[in-house]
Amino acid sequence: MLTSAGRKEFIEDLASIKYRSDSLRLKLIEQETSKVLKEPKLVVFKERDFDSVVSHRSVENNDSEQSENTGEAVNLLERNETNHERKEDKILQITNSVQKEKYNQKAVRHNQNVQLQSQRVTDGRVKLMRDQVIRAKAYLAFTPPGSNSHFVKELRTRIKEVERAVGEATRDSDLPRSALQKMRSMEVLLSKASHIFPDCSAMATKLQSMTYNAEEQIRSQKSQESFLLQLAGRTTPKGLHCLSMQLTSEYFSLQPEERQFPNEQKLHDPKLHHYAVFSDNVLACAVVVNSTVSFAMEPEKIVFHVVTDSLNLPAISMWFLLNPPGKATIQIQSVDDFEWLSSMYNSTMEQKSRYPRYTSLLNHLRFYMPEVFPALNKIVFFDDDVVVQKDLSKLWSLDMKGKVNGAVETCQKSEASFWPMHMLINFSEPFVAKRFDANACTWAFGMNLFDLKEWRRQNLTSLYQKYLKLGLKRPLWKAGSLPLGWVTFYNKTVPLDRKWHLLGLGYESGVRQADIEGAAVIHYNGIKKPWLDMAVSEYKGYWSKHMKFEHPYLQQCNIHE
Repeated sequence: MLTSAGRKEFIEDLASIKYRSDSLRLKLIEQETSKVLKEPKLVVFKERDFDSVVSHRSVENNDSEQSENTGEAVNLLERNETNHERKEDKILQITNSVQKEKYNQKAVRHNQNVQLQSQRVTDGRVKLMRDQVIRAKAYLAFTPPGSNSHFVKELRTRIKEVERAVGEATRDSDLPRSALQKMRSMEVLLSKASHIFPDCSAMATKLQSMTYNAEEQIRSQKSQESFLLQLAGRTTPKGLHCLSMQLTSEYFSLQPEERQFPNEQKLHDPKLHHYAVFSDNVLACAVVVNSTVSFAMEPEKIVFHVVTDSLNLPAISMWFLLNPPGKATIQIQSVDDFEWLSSMYNSTMEQKSRYPRYTSLLNHLRFYMPEVFPALNKIVFFDDDVVVQKDLSKLWSLDMKGKVNGAVETCQKSEASFWPMHMLINFSEPFVAKRFDANACTWAFGMNLFDLKEWRRQNLTSLYQKYLKLGLKRPLWKAGSLPLGWVTFYNKTVPLDRKWHLLGLGYESGVRQADIEGAAVIHYNGIKKPWLDMAVSEYKGYWSKHMKFEHPYLQQCNIHE
């Protein structure tokens, strides 16, 4: 039997059991929300608020302290839920913004794809109309000769209409408004023609014949384009011709003593740094000399030897008389004054002169260096289409290792300057195959360091003349000085660091700007020389900055940057 005291304790236990989960939850919230909470705070609730939250507790528990604790806990619960809701709202906002950004990115990509697709199909009608003309002409070829039927007349009329509508258009937007109607009319007529001439094999044969003729026309056009480019590269520009005439006229107005250059005593001093360039181009010579001197640490040690022909000797001489190369010494000579050369070279070339460009004496004079400069032991040879960008004095201290020629190699397949031996030398000839390796590394003319003392010792000029005569009798190698250089200096060339000489600026070679600016000498080998209008624009500036375009003669001859 239960006593009154036991009954009271039992009821209290039931009350504690009934609200145990709530009180645990409140205690947990208190621990999470505030670790420094030491005692309940006094909170005053409005009656309606309090009743709505804890009315079920006030009926069974009238203790005021417990009510205050419960109210505080509820208040903390509400604040925590409010904070939680705010966090959820913030997360929702961030999520929405991220989703919106992703949507915008997808929309941008979609628009870009649409634009690319629209760009791809912008010439769809143009191509279709041209195809229609080809098909129509193929059907027209099937008609009997001299036929003047209604179908033939209509076919010819449609061909003319579509051709006029297309004209030189390359995009659909270039077509006139009437083009669509003419295209539809042509398609209807072609459908009719397919019923009149149903033989597909005959049509295939005709189209193959037309394709062959078109390919032949393309080959002819490419051949003509190549010829015209070569012709443009060899032709003297009008401004350069004007400049030469102006300088020549000025030169002959001088007295003989006024035509002399200073420092003639340095011309044969082997202790100085001697450079040679053989050219008939006054602008090219000016840039080679100016660029070399401008970057020299000791320009007073430089001696330039310019060799040209008798026609251009006055103009080049006058240019350097008007524009002396600072502290450097310069000498201008004519190849026609080398009387000993006629017996060594001209008599040989009289046998065969089909290649006037490649057989010119100035082009082959490089193989007679020891004879041209008998007092010198070393010399740097330049082509006239180079620009010097660094001081070259360290070249004179390079170890030649007993070799005659110092040059940059051109045997790396990954580079635009790659030239394998078999491209210029005929290894099907037994004479060539026995003496030379087809896989031997090649090198470039343009900037070469020659040991003239070793050259004389090995008598390489005689070897060159031997190969020159053999090449005129049999097709051992292609015309020009480069293949003859490869065989003459075979196993006699020491490779220079690639930074000394960079090739590829005379055509679209894709040479990097960093490589250009890091090279000691840059070479415009190729057709597009820097003094021509057809020069590669991104490379021309490296040459132009060494030319005095403000010079009165250049202004008069309309030579500008």
